[in-house]
Amino acid sequence: MLKVRPLEDRDYDLIKEAETVIKKNYKYGRHHVGSAVRTRAGAIFSAVHVEANVGRITVCAEAIAIGKSISEGDHEFETIVAVAHPHPHENIEKCWVVAPCGMCRELISDYGKNTDVIIPYNDKLVKCKILELLPEKYTSDV
Repeated sequence: MLKVRPLEDRDYDLIKEAETVIKKNYKYGRHHVGSAVRTRAGAIFSAVHVEANVGRITVCAEAIAIGKSISEGDHEFETIVAVAHPHPHENIEKCWVVAPCGMCRELISDYGKNTDVIIPYNDKLVKCKILELLPEKYTSDV
């Protein structure tokens, strides 16, 4: 059973940051997911995913947001979220929170095994520790 916690006001602010970055940069077939990560120092870094014609080289928004944070010298993550932007042909009016893909779960946990992740769960938004989403994580630790 997933151990989830309710969101705080600042978590909704983080979601808004992810929405802002994807609304500003949405481009059909190129960028439809935005992410925002809050560091333990309180800084927020946001990014969009980068779609490629060859799907396996697409880079997720979470990875880019984490990379942006690390590039600025902020290496300790508190909370991360990703949102999807509706495509023009979809009958959806606003962005929605999405759970990280498997590769992002690995990456997030590699760089912060105590990082909170905001996800939709049982028809509401909650947060949980990344390792809750990745049981029996692969590790090179002995």
